[in-house]
Amino acid sequence: MKREDVLMEALPYIQKFYGKTIVIKLGGHAMVDQNILNTVIRDAVLLRYVGMRVVLVHGGGPEITAKMQAMGKEPKFVGGLRITDAETLEIAQMVLVGKINAGIVALIANCGTRAVGISGNDGNLLIARKMEPQRVKVGEVIEEVDLGMVGEIEEVDPELLNGLLSQNYIPVVAPIALDRQGRNLNINADTAAAEIAIALKAFKLINLTDVDGVMNADRTMVYHRLTLSEAEAMIGEGIIAGGMIPKLDGCMKAVRCGVTSAHVVNGNKEHNLLLELFTDQGVGTMLTP
Repeated sequence: MKREDVLMEALPYIQKFYGKTIVIKLGGHAMVDQNILNTVIRDAVLLRYVGMRVVLVHGGGPEITAKMQAMGKEPKFVGGLRITDAETLEIAQMVLVGKINAGIVALIANCGTRAVGISGNDGNLLIARKMEPQRVKVGEVIEEVDLGMVGEIEEVDPELLNGLLSQNYIPVVAPIALDRQGRNLNINADTAAAEIAIALKAFKLINLTDVDGVMNADRTMVYHRLTLSEAEAMIGEGIIAGGMIPKLDGCMKAVRCGVTSAHVVNGNKEHNLLLELFTDQGVGTMLTP
């Protein structure tokens, strides 16, 4: 497309999204590839400059694993789920809050706007309870596994985020929460982003990941638009499986609870965030009621 055509196609979307809240979950290779992260952050800053209220929520599993190994502690997984003991949680906080969060804030500042890095602890943003033992398949046997200091969110207080957004900051949220006894818990970043989007009454939730979106069974086609009922049917039929299910679970809950649309987008390709938002076709999967 000619550049002027691109701009004209984007104009009605810029008008529609002006003043709206967009929650973006950063994940996948964006968390370990600096070039990809730089591009995503520039795109997020552009959204802020065209009038959108942007909140970033990030994970950091690969970096936590790398840091643990560098410190001589071998990560423990059961059925693909990380076991988080006290030492692992301390390392996770160090990586998520002290390194990744601070690094994203610095990138945003370098792009010419203001950001504030916080965790779910700040302002009682995320209140959680320890997750009950999970039933997982280990070999051919189903076992109940205690994941340790991992939480599920009970309550979100968006007051701090709303205050920062009203002052034109981009909040950057690390998925650490407090329980009601003041103890820290690690939270799944997909879940945290969805719950924050619901609490903020966000217009959109965008999950940036390593795949192009929800695909057909042969993995040859991306579904660019799905309704809740269509997504639920595809999960039931086994078309949507594996790691896509937890990502879609958060998106589906957000849409059920009032978020206008949720998107699964490949964050590894340059400017996919902008193409998903500002073009008619989009590049990922948009989930709507």
